[in-house]
Amino acid sequence: MTDTPPDRLSGNPNSPFYDEKLLERGVGVRFKGVDKTNVDEYCVSEGWVRLTAGTAKDRAGNLMTIKLKGLVEPYFRDVE
Repeated sequence: MTDTPPDRLSGNPNSPFYDEKLLERGVGVRFKGVDKTNVDEYCVSEGWVRLTAGTAKDRAGNLMTIKLKGLVEPYFRDVE
């Protein structure tokens, strides 16, 4: 495995950017220099993250998310 996380990754199994092996390895995300633990999806090249908004759910039962733009720095937790 490489030590560079992918450009885009999602924690939602229905997303085409979901990768179970990478998520099991442990991917952390720094957004604007702050470690975030509620990241649902990120994209480094486009500079955004999707964060879960508490425990609110939509009609389909998925957690509600908000999209924020800024500097995104993913890293593998087991490397540090």
